[in-house]
Amino acid sequence: MSGLKWIGATIGWSFGGPIGAIIGLALGSLGDAFSSGDKNPFLGEGGRDTRPEGRRSKYERREPNYRTRPDYRSQSERRSQTSSGDFEVSLLILASIVIKADGRQDKRELDFVRKQFVSMYGKERANKAFRLFKGINEQTNISTRQVCLQIKQMMDHASRLQLMHFLFGIAKADEMVTEDEIRQIYTIAGYLGISSRDYESIKAMFYNSSENAYKILEITKSAMPDEIKKAYRKMAKKYHPDKVEHLGEEHKKGAEEKFKQVQKAYEQLQKERGF
Repeated sequence: MSGLKWIGATIGWSFGGPIGAIIGLALGSLGDAFSSGDKNPFLGEGGRDTRPEGRRSKYERREPNYRTRPDYRSQSERRSQTSSGDFEVSLLILASIVIKADGRQDKRELDFVRKQFVSMYGKERANKAFRLFKGINEQTNISTRQVCLQIKQMMDHASRLQLMHFLFGIAKADEMVTEDEIRQIYTIAGYLGISSRDYESIKAMFYNSSENAYKILEITKSAMPDEIKKAYRKMAKKYHPDKVEHLGEEHKKGAEEKFKQVQKAYEQLQKERGF
C-alpha cells in the first residue's frame, strides 16, 4: 500500500513545508512508491525540488512561509484544520529528535513509540507508522526549529500540549531521563510556544516529588484551598480530553492520561491539606 494512501487522507497542512519534505524523504528511503497517477504532495518531492529557482512561486522561495501557495485564512481557522494525520507525522518527527538527543537509541524508547502507536491506531496502522518513523530516524539534518515553527503556526495549543506529554513519555521509557533529553524537550517546548508553567506541569507528571501535585496544578506550596480549587478547575479545563476531539478518538484517549494526573494531584492535595 502506498505511503500516500494509508495516511494521506488524514493529513492537511503537513503536506507542505519542512514536515512535508521530511516525510517525503522518509517514504522515498523506504521505497514506498505512490500509486499510479498520484503525485507526491510533499513539498519539493521528498525534500528536493528539481524546478529552477526562477520557476518556483514566491511563496515557495520565501521563508518562513511554509505553504506552497498563499493562505488567507486566519491563524485560528488554519489551526482548526489540524487532523489526526497532521498530529501523527508531527509526533513521529519530534519523537525521533528526542530519542536521538542523547546520542543513543534505547530499544525501550523505540518500543514505547510502537506501543503508543498500537494503542492509538491499532496494530496495522501502527506498523506502517513505525516504518515511516524508521525512515525519519535515518535523516541527520532535521531542523528542530523549522519543524516546531511549522507546528506552532498550524496546530492548536491543546494538541501541542499533547505532543509534549508524549515526548516526556518517550524520555522516561528507558527509566533514565538524561540531561540531553530534558534540554531537547525544553527547546522543543520553547519553539512550540509552550509556556514554562505548562512545560513544568507536564514534566511533573513523569516524576515523583513532594512538589509534583503543585507543579501539575501550576500553583505554589503556599496556595490556599480556594486557590487550589480554582487551579484544579482551570487545569481540568485545559487538559480535558474534549480539547483534542478534533484529532479523533485515538488522540482523545491519549489525552485522558493528563486529565487523570490533574485529578490525582488535586485529590492528593485535598488529603494532605484536609479540605
